[in-house]
Amino acid sequence: MKRVLLLLSALFFFLIACSVSQDKKSFDNKPKLESDTIRISNEEIEYEVLIIDIGFSSWFNSYAKPRNYYSQSYLESRNRIWILEWNRRAMLPLQYNPNLYEMTINYDSTTNYGYEVNYMIYNYLVYFQLTNNQKLGGFTPRI
Repeated sequence: MKRVLLLLSALFFFLIACSVSQDKKSFDNKPKLESDTIRISNEEIEYEVLIIDIGFSSWFNSYAKPRNYYSQSYLESRNRIWILEWNRRAMLPLQYNPNLYEMTINYDSTTNYGYEVNYMIYNYLVYFQLTNNQKLGGFTPRI
C-alpha cells in the first residue's frame, strides 16, 4: 500500500511551463499550503505545475525557505540539474525504482518559467530527495 502511495506521489507534476516574473527583493512570508495537491498556474499563459504528494504540503509548511530567499537563477540551476537526473532515472526503470520515477518532467532550461514555478519545483525536489533518500545531483539538497 505504501508503494502505491509512492507511485501516486510520483505523478506529482505536469510541467508545461510558466512565465511569471517577479522582481521583489524582500522575503515574503510563505503561505500555508492546505492541500496535498498544489497547482501553480497563470490563466494568461498556457503553463502550470501540478504537485500531488501526500506529505509535501506538511513538509513545505514546516521546512521550506520563504519566497525570495533564493534567487531565481539559483533555483533554475538546481532544478535544471535535478530534473535532468530525474528524467534519466525515469528512462531506466530497470535500474531505478519505477515507483519513484514514474514519468519524466517536461522542463526546458531555455524557457523562463518565473520565480514561483521554479520555487515550488525546487522545494518539491528537495522534499523528494530527503524523504526518499535519493540524491539527484552532485550536491546534497539543503533546507
